[in-house]
Amino acid sequence: MAKIDIQRPHSLGREAAREKAEYLAQRLANEYGVRYQWQDDVLEFKRSGADGRIEVGEDQVRVQLNLGLMLSALSGTIKREIEQVLDKHLKA
Repeated sequence: MAKIDIQRPHSLGREAAREKAEYLAQRLANEYGVRYQWQDDVLEFKRSGADGRIEVGEDQVRVQLNLGLMLSALSGTIKREIEQVLDKHLKA
């Protein structure tokens, strides 16, 4: 099982960063069957073979992802994709 942990600063403010996280979660739900729910400022998500959370702060976002055996082989690619999406969407 592979674990991915990525943190990125942002200057969007908590509410705008939360809206971006919601948009991305909806895309993942539509494209990959990811189920998600909010617990305060933490978006928890799950699908077969992967689960994790996105913690949205006033000036930082943290993504933690646990990959099952099948997806572990793709952990490097998945991590790079997450980093690219965060870098693109967290720009002010």
